[in-house]
Amino acid sequence: VQLQASGGGLVQAGGSLRVSCVASGHSFRGYTIGWFRQAPGKEREFVSAITVSGGSTFYANSVKGRFTISRDNAKNMVYLQMNSLKPEDTAVYYCAASSQSMIVTRSGLYTYWGQGTQVTVSS
Repeated sequence: VQLQASGGGLVQAGGSLRVSCVASGHSFRGYTIGWFRQAPGKEREFVSAITVSGGSTFYANSVKGRFTISRDNAKNMVYLQMNSLKPEDTAVYYCAASSQSMIVTRSGLYTYWGQGTQVTVSS
């Protein structure tokens, strides 16, 4: 499975962005998809995940209530809608696929990774 993230950009604090992740090479219907982010000088951190059917989602406390994850298996797409963005949301955002059928937050449980898309939130 090859993943490609897109949709990042520069936005002012309080604004919104939607980042997308498209899979190619193989359907990702059987995978839990997660979003991670990495800010300069910091470790990669979990942001959100969605199970195969989309029936379960999970968010890091730092983004709960502001971010929404969704998926369209017919299009091999996963989206992360980010609202009320804050400067501390600035990071490279990565999508990843895990063969686990449940929500997983550990990066080590994700097998496939996209290349990342930069999100910059100005104050």
